[in-house]
Parts: sequence; structure tokens; C-alpha cells
Amino acid sequence: MRNLTALFVSLLALATLPASAADLSAQLTQFFQTRDAQHAAGMTVEIKTPQAQWPTCDAPHFSLPGNSRLWGAMSVAATCGDTRRFLQVQVQVTGEYLVATRLLARGSTVSPADFRLQQGRLDTLPSRALFDAESITDAVVLRDIQPGQPVTLSMMRQPWRVKAGQSVMVIASGEGFNASGEGKALNNAILAQSVRVRMGNGQVVSGKVDADGNILISL
Repeated sequence: MRNLTALFVSLLALATLPASAADLSAQLTQFFQTRDAQHAAGMTVEIKTPQAQWPTCDAPHFSLPGNSRLWGAMSVAATCGDTRRFLQVQVQVTGEYLVATRLLARGSTVSPADFRLQQGRLDTLPSRALFDAESITDAVVLRDIQPGQPVTLSMMRQPWRVKAGQSVMVIASGEGFNASGEGKALNNAILAQSVRVRMGNGQVVSGKVDADGNILISL
């Protein structure tokens, strides 16, 4: 009788075991691939949570906070009926990212020839890593970047479209109103950034820089 009881307990434990590692990993991989179709082919999910804490149903419902990143280390809610468990996972993605082809010295202006694409793990890259050179053409390097080093947005800035002391045209517009006048910029600014301008009468106004270097004010 004791042996039968032990066998029953063992069978009951097997019936309530979490999903297999292969099944759950495949389901999670499909969930994350749907969120980022661009990198789906190079994506896998490694589950960090011990198996004893996994959901027990065959097909749990997965969800993430609204501000979750696309890959890297994160927590996923897995719901089975009224039971919710949180899984710690590492979403691994392989793809192309931007690296420097040579030493890029602080203060220098870059061109597409200064970068190349390299294949590797995207989920281990620094925050705000770049994946193409189009957005940083003519940008100015803020600190030395070594050859082969992954490039991030924080390593450079767009060139100044307006510089302090420069004469600029201020264009103010509103409903049924349009006026312009010349003044001097009081600070440096890149495209679409705010700049303060001292007008000829001494008045100081603020507006945003457009592609032509004009200062736009909406009234």
C-alpha cells in the first residue's frame, strides 16, 4: 500500500510539472519574435528562472510592461488561468551593428566611411547603440572612439546649425500673421533645437532652428 501511495504521489508531481525547457523556450522565442520581426531570424530566448517556478499550463499567456525594450534581460509575466508567474529571461539577438573603422578623435567630424557594420550579439551592446550611419553623417565626435568599438548615440552630436553670435533670420507666424526680422543667436543649437535670439531692438526671443538655419517662432 505504501508503494502505491508513493507511486500516486510521483505521478501527481509529474502531472503538475512546468512545461519542458524546449517547449517554453520556443513559446517565448515566438512571443518575442512577433514583437521584433526585423530580428526574428537571429533571436533565441534563454530562461533564467528555475524550472520549479515556471508556469504549469501548456500554453501560458505572456505579457510585458508597455515600456519594455525589445531584447536583453527582462521579466515576462506568464499567466495560466488565475495564476501569474514572472520569468526572468535573456532575449538574445544576432544582427549587424555599427563600429568605427579607425580611431575617431574627439571633436572630429565623421562620414559614412568612418564606420562599418559588424555581425554580433545586439542584446549585449551598450545602450543606444547605432545600426546604420545615415543618422550620424557629419556628426561631431564627443569622445575618442577606438577602431572596432560599437558606436552609440551618446558618443556624438549633430553639427551646430546655428552658433552663438551668428546673425540669423527670425520668422514668427500664427493664424493670419507672418513677420520676420534679423537678430543674433545667443547660444549654439543643432537642427530643431531651441535657440535664444537678441533682436535689433534688444528684445530676446526663443524659437527652433529649421533646416535653413532660420529661427521659427509659432504664435
